[in-house]
Amino acid sequence: MKKLSANFILILSMMTAFSGCAKIGEKSASLVTVYGIMAVLAIVMLLGYFCVVRKKEAWFTVLFSSVAVVNAGYFCLASSKTLEEALLANRISYLGSVFLPISMLMIMLDLVKIKYKKWIPGILFFIGTVVFVIAASPGYLDIYYKEVSLITVGGASALDKVYGPLHFVYLLYLLFYFSAMIGVVVYAAIKRKMDSTAQIIVLISAFSVNIGVWFIEQIVKIDFELLSISYIISELFLLILHLIVQEEERLFKEQIKNANFVNEGKQKFSESQKEICEYFAEGFRELTPAERKIYGLYIEGKTTAEIREKLNITENTLKYHNKNIYNKLGVSSKKELLEVAKMIEKM
Repeated sequence: MKKLSANFILILSMMTAFSGCAKIGEKSASLVTVYGIMAVLAIVMLLGYFCVVRKKEAWFTVLFSSVAVVNAGYFCLASSKTLEEALLANRISYLGSVFLPISMLMIMLDLVKIKYKKWIPGILFFIGTVVFVIAASPGYLDIYYKEVSLITVGGASALDKVYGPLHFVYLLYLLFYFSAMIGVVVYAAIKRKMDSTAQIIVLISAFSVNIGVWFIEQIVKIDFELLSISYIISELFLLILHLIVQEEERLFKEQIKNANFVNEGKQKFSESQKEICEYFAEGFRELTPAERKIYGLYIEGKTTAEIREKLNITENTLKYHNKNIYNKLGVSSKKELLEVAKMIEKM
């Protein structure tokens, strides 16, 4: 818990620093300065992730890197002196923008423990690469922007664009990911894949802030790229939720480890027993938060009546969870469950 508290302190410190950016804007700082602050903050958060979080996750690495690349691109674009520099900076920002939603979706799937085929990320990266090539084509082809020129807005450089015939591809790409993320949240809520309503709210906030900003930018002409801010907010939400889930899993494993089973020392087990334990351990990872709570109570020696009272659930609900738990763990009864759990403790 101390480790989690330290992580929260770091995140809150970052958010405090982030909130200070509003004061800079009030002092009439140029947009270049604001973009620069966003870029530095994104890089600091990337470094902070690597320094603070001990167990690194590949998709979080992609997410934090993408946000840093996006904001670096915005800053380079705002400070560009020529059209060629601006187009290069625009490509950099699209590089991060295209691969950022992939990492967000994968993180959300992992958080709610939705299984997916191993080839799916590869397909998504391939599609993302195609979309990036199209978005990066200005300066070479007129398929994404028919015409583009460099202008100055609020002391910062910007691109004045006339959209080309394939500009809709990127919009469809974003809409696909927004829809997929909404689907994940709905599924998590219906299947109770998260421990609490608060966690569902955090999950919704993680992507809805981007959807809201994106729609605002489609309707209202704003000189500043608000997505540079919303992306940072999104990664904070996802990181906080990840740390919460990670800490809950750690505490749960510690609870199981300290269960009131007498460890009679190392014993030799047959191959069939080892296979049963391996299947049990693999299935344990698939348990939902509610199922893990029930499992933990069984390990503590609670009776079914005590579990129903503690969790305030009906007998039918408990039977439903028991059926799922037994199927996933490869056992047929509470007695067998306890026997295998005890066997694992002795291995």
